[in-house]
Amino acid sequence: MKENKYDEEIFFEKYSCMDRSRQGLQAAVEWSELQKLLPDFTGKRVLDLGCGYGWHCRYAAEQGAVWVLGTDISHKMLREAHTRNQLPNVEYRCAAMEDLDFAPTSFDVVISSLAFHYVRDFGPLIQKVAHWLKPGGELVFSTEHPVFTAYGTQDWYYAPDGSILHFPVDRYFEEGARQAVFLGEPVIKYHRTLTTCLETLLQNGFSLQHVVEPQPPESMRDLPGMQEEWRRPMMLLVSARKNKS
Repeated sequence: MKENKYDEEIFFEKYSCMDRSRQGLQAAVEWSELQKLLPDFTGKRVLDLGCGYGWHCRYAAEQGAVWVLGTDISHKMLREAHTRNQLPNVEYRCAAMEDLDFAPTSFDVVISSLAFHYVRDFGPLIQKVAHWLKPGGELVFSTEHPVFTAYGTQDWYYAPDGSILHFPVDRYFEEGARQAVFLGEPVIKYHRTLTTCLETLLQNGFSLQHVVEPQPPESMRDLPGMQEEWRRPMMLLVSARKNKS
């Protein structure tokens, strides 16, 4: 059974207190770089996998998309999406992304923000995305960086005085489930290598456009804990285009 952590009351309450939950895209550390990778949405049909509160759905709609479908496994997430980011040309559907099924060439753009690391079987999902996209269509996603997911705990190693020593990377080539801790709660995430992340796209008819390891923007560098973000990559941003033949 697919984990639905975001419908757990305590976990969701903690998530709802994050800056990116309360303030939207401008509070997301990766947004300034992710925004650069997004295509022109004018006249496009867009699918957002793991849409959460629907911030990216709203952005696509406001940038000219004719229709946006946001999907998420969490009822609580979608309740917030309906409240905060409901527009006439935006719809939401509660489903695990792995269970979705659409006709070929249903979408011009597929986007996903920090959701693919919850997916156990990446290959079959990307195969589906390629099926859903029109030739020349674009896939843009962010996911947790393989350096960040490899060890599992997603926390630093500390000195006896509590100062940070380094970030652990271990079992890098051993792909699969990791018992992570997010917002102080246990969460299952899935580690895959950088090779798997990128080669899976190439093997399913995509051409890579951009690969970015985002750093904190200048405007956030003085926020608490942000200086540590220079010591290891947390996220990976990828844009790819479905080949036309």
